[in-house]
Amino acid sequence: MAGHSHWAGIKHKKALVDNKRGKLWSKLSKTIIVAAKIGGGDPDTNIRLRTAIADAKAVSLPKDNIDRAIKKGTGELDGGNVEEIIYEGYGAGGVAVMCDIMTDNRNRTAPELRKLFEVNGGKLGSTNCVAYLFDRKGLFVVSNADVDEEAVMEVALEAGAEDIRQEREAFEIICSPEAYNDVSNALEAASISVVTKQLARIPNNTVDLDIQTARKVLKLVEALDEHDDVQIVSANFNISDEALSELAAD
Repeated sequence: MAGHSHWAGIKHKKALVDNKRGKLWSKLSKTIIVAAKIGGGDPDTNIRLRTAIADAKAVSLPKDNIDRAIKKGTGELDGGNVEEIIYEGYGAGGVAVMCDIMTDNRNRTAPELRKLFEVNGGKLGSTNCVAYLFDRKGLFVVSNADVDEEAVMEVALEAGAEDIRQEREAFEIICSPEAYNDVSNALEAASISVVTKQLARIPNNTVDLDIQTARKVLKLVEALDEHDDVQIVSANFNISDEALSELAAD
Protein backbone atom coordinates (compact mmCIF):
# COMPACT_ATOMS: atom_id res chain seq x y z
CA MET A 1 0.00 0.00 0.00
CA ALA A 2 1.44 3.35 -1.02
CA GLY A 3 2.25 5.79 1.76
CA HIS A 4 -0.38 8.36 0.92
CA SER A 5 -3.29 5.91 1.05
CA HIS A 6 -1.96 4.05 4.06
CA TRP A 7 -1.64 7.21 6.09
CA ALA A 8 -4.99 8.54 4.80
CA GLY A 9 -6.67 5.54 6.37
CA ILE A 10 -4.83 5.96 9.64
CA LYS A 11 -5.75 9.66 9.76
CA HIS A 12 -9.42 8.87 9.24
CA LYS A 13 -9.46 6.48 12.18
CA LYS A 14 -7.66 9.06 14.34
CA ALA A 15 -10.20 11.71 13.41
CA LEU A 16 -12.99 9.59 14.86
CA VAL A 17 -11.44 9.49 18.32
CA ASP A 18 -13.09 12.10 20.52
CA ASN A 19 -9.92 13.21 22.29
CA LYS A 20 -8.40 14.07 18.91
CA ARG A 21 -11.31 16.26 17.86
CA GLY A 22 -9.98 19.49 19.35
CA LYS A 23 -6.72 19.14 17.42
CA LEU A 24 -8.54 18.34 14.18
CA TRP A 25 -10.88 21.32 14.65
CA SER A 26 -7.89 23.61 15.20
CA LYS A 27 -6.28 22.47 11.96
CA LEU A 28 -9.51 22.90 10.01
CA SER A 29 -9.98 26.38 11.46
CA LYS A 30 -6.52 27.33 10.13
CA THR A 31 -7.51 26.01 6.71
CA ILE A 32 -10.57 28.26 6.74
CA ILE A 33 -8.54 31.27 7.92
CA VAL A 34 -6.03 30.89 5.10
CA ALA A 35 -8.73 30.29 2.49
CA ALA A 36 -10.60 33.43 3.55
CA LYS A 37 -7.37 35.41 3.74
CA ILE A 38 -6.44 34.49 0.16
CA GLY A 39 -9.81 34.53 -1.58
CA GLY A 40 -12.23 36.47 0.61
CA GLY A 41 -14.95 35.45 3.02
CA ASP A 42 -17.72 34.52 0.57
CA PRO A 43 -17.82 30.74 -0.04
CA ASP A 44 -20.01 31.28 -3.11
CA THR A 45 -17.12 32.98 -4.89
CA ASN A 46 -14.22 31.34 -3.03
CA ILE A 47 -14.04 27.66 -3.98
CA ARG A 48 -11.20 26.96 -1.59
CA LEU A 49 -13.16 28.42 1.30
CA ARG A 50 -16.26 26.48 0.31
CA THR A 51 -14.26 23.24 0.35
CA ALA A 52 -12.69 24.07 3.72
CA ILE A 53 -16.11 24.78 5.23
CA ALA A 54 -17.53 21.53 3.85
CA ASP A 55 -14.62 19.56 5.32
CA ALA A 56 -15.12 21.30 8.67
CA LYS A 57 -18.83 20.57 8.74
CA ALA A 58 -18.13 16.92 7.93
CA VAL A 59 -16.43 16.55 11.33
CA SER A 60 -18.97 18.71 13.18
CA LEU A 61 -16.89 21.87 13.61
CA PRO A 62 -19.42 24.27 15.21
CA LYS A 63 -20.82 27.06 13.03
CA ASP A 64 -19.55 29.71 15.45
CA ASN A 65 -16.02 28.38 15.05
CA ILE A 66 -16.35 28.47 11.28
CA ASP A 67 -17.67 32.03 11.33
CA ARG A 68 -14.85 33.20 13.62
CA ALA A 69 -12.24 31.58 11.40
CA ILE A 70 -13.65 33.34 8.33
CA LYS A 71 -13.59 36.69 10.12
CA LYS A 72 -9.99 36.11 11.22
CA GLY A 73 -9.06 35.43 7.64
CA THR A 74 -10.76 38.56 6.33
CA GLY A 75 -9.29 40.74 9.09
CA GLU A 76 -12.56 41.39 10.93
CA LEU A 77 -11.10 39.64 13.99
CA ASP A 78 -7.55 39.30 15.26
CA GLY A 79 -5.76 35.99 14.81
CA GLY A 80 -5.56 35.81 11.04
CA ASN A 81 -1.77 35.93 10.82
CA VAL A 82 -1.49 32.37 9.49
CA GLU A 83 0.76 31.49 6.55
CA GLU A 84 1.28 28.40 4.43
CA ILE A 85 4.71 26.77 4.30
CA ILE A 86 5.99 23.47 2.93
CA TYR A 87 8.70 21.56 4.78
CA GLU A 88 10.51 18.62 3.20
CA GLY A 89 12.81 15.93 4.46
CA TYR A 90 13.69 12.27 4.68
CA GLY A 91 12.58 9.44 6.91
CA ALA A 92 14.22 6.09 7.63
CA GLY A 93 15.11 4.10 4.52
CA GLY A 94 15.39 7.24 2.41
CA VAL A 95 11.62 7.83 2.37
CA ALA A 96 10.71 11.28 1.05
CA VAL A 97 8.43 13.26 3.36
CA MET A 98 6.54 16.49 2.71
CA CYS A 99 4.60 18.50 5.29
CA ASP A 100 1.99 21.10 4.39
CA ILE A 101 2.12 23.63 7.23
CA MET A 102 -0.14 26.42 8.40
CA THR A 103 1.46 28.45 11.17
CA ASP A 104 1.38 31.86 12.84
CA ASN A 105 5.03 31.54 13.88
CA ARG A 106 7.45 29.87 11.49
CA ASN A 107 10.35 30.56 13.87
CA ARG A 108 8.69 28.20 16.33
CA THR A 109 7.50 25.62 13.82
CA ALA A 110 10.78 24.99 11.96
CA PRO A 111 12.90 23.88 14.95
CA GLU A 112 10.03 21.81 16.32
CA LEU A 113 9.70 19.90 13.04
CA ARG A 114 13.45 19.50 12.74
CA LYS A 115 13.50 17.84 16.14
CA LEU A 116 10.61 15.53 15.23
CA PHE A 117 12.48 14.38 12.13
CA GLU A 118 15.71 13.81 14.08
CA VAL A 119 14.26 11.88 17.03
CA ASN A 120 12.37 9.60 14.64
CA GLY A 121 15.30 8.64 12.44
CA GLY A 122 14.84 11.28 9.75
CA LYS A 123 16.24 14.60 8.66
CA LEU A 124 14.62 17.88 7.69
CA GLY A 125 15.85 18.89 4.24
CA SER A 126 16.09 22.01 2.13
CA THR A 127 13.38 23.49 -0.09
CA ASN A 128 12.62 21.31 -3.13
CA CYS A 129 14.81 18.44 -1.94
CA VAL A 130 11.97 15.95 -2.48
CA ALA A 131 9.15 18.01 -4.02
CA TYR A 132 9.97 16.74 -7.50
CA LEU A 133 8.96 13.24 -6.38
CA PHE A 134 5.32 14.27 -5.83
CA ASP A 135 2.39 15.59 -7.86
CA ARG A 136 -0.32 17.74 -6.29
CA LYS A 137 -3.61 15.87 -6.73
CA GLY A 138 -7.05 15.44 -5.25
CA LEU A 139 -7.32 12.10 -3.43
CA PHE A 140 -10.53 10.34 -2.41
CA VAL A 141 -10.54 6.99 -0.59
CA VAL A 142 -13.73 4.92 -0.88
CA SER A 143 -14.27 1.59 0.88
CA ASN A 144 -14.87 -1.20 -1.62
CA ALA A 145 -17.27 -2.78 0.86
CA ASP A 146 -19.81 -0.06 0.14
CA VAL A 147 -19.78 0.16 -3.65
CA ASP A 148 -18.51 -1.76 -6.68
CA GLU A 149 -15.71 -0.58 -8.92
CA GLU A 150 -17.90 0.02 -11.97
CA ALA A 151 -20.16 2.42 -10.08
CA VAL A 152 -17.18 4.33 -8.65
CA MET A 153 -15.53 4.58 -12.05
CA GLU A 154 -18.68 5.81 -13.79
CA VAL A 155 -19.33 8.59 -11.29
CA ALA A 156 -15.72 9.67 -10.75
CA LEU A 157 -14.59 9.66 -14.38
CA GLU A 158 -17.68 11.54 -15.50
CA ALA A 159 -16.85 14.21 -12.90
CA GLY A 160 -13.29 14.60 -14.17
CA ALA A 161 -11.22 12.06 -12.20
CA GLU A 162 -7.95 11.01 -13.82
CA ASP A 163 -7.54 7.56 -12.33
CA ILE A 164 -9.21 5.01 -10.05
CA ARG A 165 -7.03 2.43 -8.32
CA GLN A 166 -7.89 -0.47 -6.06
CA GLU A 167 -5.74 -0.61 -2.93
CA ARG A 168 -6.68 -3.70 -0.95
CA GLU A 169 -9.93 -2.76 0.83
CA ALA A 170 -10.43 0.63 -0.82
CA PHE A 171 -10.63 2.48 -4.11
CA GLU A 172 -8.39 5.50 -4.57
CA ILE A 173 -9.77 8.21 -6.84
CA ILE A 174 -7.17 10.62 -8.21
CA CYS A 175 -8.01 13.95 -9.84
CA SER A 176 -6.45 17.30 -10.63
CA PRO A 177 -6.83 20.02 -7.96
CA GLU A 178 -9.14 21.87 -10.36
CA ALA A 179 -11.54 18.89 -10.50
CA TYR A 180 -11.51 18.29 -6.75
CA ASN A 181 -14.84 19.96 -6.00
CA ASP A 182 -16.59 18.44 -9.01
CA VAL A 183 -15.51 14.92 -8.02
CA SER A 184 -16.44 15.54 -4.38
CA ASN A 185 -19.90 16.80 -5.31
CA ALA A 186 -20.47 13.92 -7.74
CA LEU A 187 -19.60 11.28 -5.15
CA GLU A 188 -21.89 12.95 -2.61
CA ALA A 189 -24.74 13.17 -5.13
CA ALA A 190 -24.34 9.47 -5.91
CA SER A 191 -24.39 8.63 -2.17
CA ILE A 192 -20.93 7.10 -2.38
CA SER A 193 -19.42 7.28 1.10
CA VAL A 194 -15.91 8.72 1.16
CA VAL A 195 -13.59 7.44 3.90
CA THR A 196 -11.26 10.40 3.51
CA LYS A 197 -10.55 13.12 0.98
CA GLN A 198 -7.84 15.72 0.64
CA LEU A 199 -5.66 17.67 -1.72
CA ALA A 200 -2.61 15.46 -1.38
CA ARG A 201 0.87 15.06 -2.76
CA ILE A 202 0.92 11.78 -4.65
CA PRO A 203 4.36 10.18 -5.08
CA ASN A 204 5.65 9.38 -8.57
CA ASN A 205 7.42 6.31 -7.19
CA THR A 206 7.61 4.55 -3.86
CA VAL A 207 10.21 3.01 -1.55
CA ASP A 208 9.50 -0.55 -0.37
CA LEU A 209 9.96 -0.90 3.39
CA ASP A 210 10.72 -3.88 5.59
CA ILE A 211 8.90 -4.18 8.89
CA GLN A 212 11.58 -2.49 11.02
CA THR A 213 11.89 0.50 8.70
CA ALA A 214 8.11 0.71 8.30
CA ARG A 215 7.71 1.08 12.05
CA LYS A 216 10.21 3.94 12.10
CA VAL A 217 8.60 5.73 9.16
CA LEU A 218 5.08 5.38 10.54
CA LYS A 219 6.28 6.70 13.91
CA LEU A 220 7.74 9.77 12.18
CA VAL A 221 4.63 10.36 10.08
CA GLU A 222 2.39 10.05 13.12
CA ALA A 223 4.55 12.43 15.15
CA LEU A 224 4.47 15.00 12.35
CA ASP A 225 0.72 14.66 11.92
CA GLU A 226 0.22 15.22 15.65
CA HIS A 227 1.91 18.62 15.42
CA ASP A 228 -0.62 21.44 15.60
CA ASP A 229 0.79 23.27 12.57
CA VAL A 230 0.97 20.27 10.23
CA GLN A 231 -2.03 19.99 7.94
CA ILE A 232 -1.02 17.12 5.66
CA VAL A 233 1.88 14.65 5.70
CA SER A 234 2.83 13.00 2.40
CA ALA A 235 5.42 10.25 1.99
CA ASN A 236 6.52 7.90 -0.77
CA PHE A 237 6.71 4.59 1.06
CA ASN A 238 5.16 1.22 0.25
CA ILE A 239 4.44 -1.46 2.83
CA SER A 240 4.23 -5.10 1.79
CA ASP A 241 1.31 -7.37 2.70
CA GLU A 242 3.55 -9.33 5.04
CA ALA A 243 4.76 -6.21 6.82
CA LEU A 244 1.21 -4.87 7.07
CA SER A 245 0.11 -8.08 8.76
CA GLU A 246 2.88 -7.71 11.32
CA LEU A 247 2.05 -4.06 11.90
CA ALA A 248 -1.61 -4.92 12.45
CA ALA A 249 -0.54 -7.39 15.13
CA ASP A 250 1.53 -4.79 17.01
